[in-house]
Amino acid sequence: MKHRGAGRLVPGIAQVLKWTMHPSSMERMSAFRDRYLEKRRDERLAILDVGSGDVNGTYRELFTMPTWRYTGLDMAPGKNVDLVPRDPYFWHELAAESFDVVISGQAFEHVEFFWETIREIARVLKPQALCCIIAPSAAPEHRHPVDCWRFYPDGFSALARYAGLEVLEVNTDWNAPDRWFADTVLVCRKPREDPGMRFRRTAWRWLSHLLKPRLHDTLSPSRCSEGPAAGATATSRNAPS
Repeated sequence: MKHRGAGRLVPGIAQVLKWTMHPSSMERMSAFRDRYLEKRRDERLAILDVGSGDVNGTYRELFTMPTWRYTGLDMAPGKNVDLVPRDPYFWHELAAESFDVVISGQAFEHVEFFWETIREIARVLKPQALCCIIAPSAAPEHRHPVDCWRFYPDGFSALARYAGLEVLEVNTDWNAPDRWFADTVLVCRKPREDPGMRFRRTAWRWLSHLLKPRLHDTLSPSRCSEGPAAGATATSRNAPS
């Protein structure tokens, strides 16, 4: 089956999802690396990939440098997964302010409570550290095991502000050849905070975590049993429908 788009026939979307991570996602993440990290090739950088599992592709090769340390985090074991946290929304295994760069691509649409995930990203970022998130604004439903959200620039900007991050750029790639995804890209930075503000933010994060219900326990059995990465909430890229 083929789908008609932009006045021409394009391959069936389900077929493309089974081939590999869509090319424009790799291109946008590569562009982030070239623009923000090219001059830092010789620095020792700790890089965290949130939703790193390799179902149909991975960004690891883009961040393989002798002085860079790449860590893949996902909610289920698998290829290209270095860490599966006990709590998907509070990563006890990772120290605060321990990463220079956090990336995430084609994962946030699968995260049920993504506002909790961005708070964890902000927590593990060092001051002045960078974050790049890529997620579709369109695309057909592709559950792995769930498919919950689509994102526009205003939404990503609000999400960054919610986590106390400074937006450097945000846009939607409406003209990519694989335009049925129309990925939105957010690049943000964790600003320096005075010690008092940092203490208050950290204390509030811990307090809210202790008082709220365990979100991953609220997943229904039916949702947790669907898809190859059962129970995952930050999941792998472009999983087939």
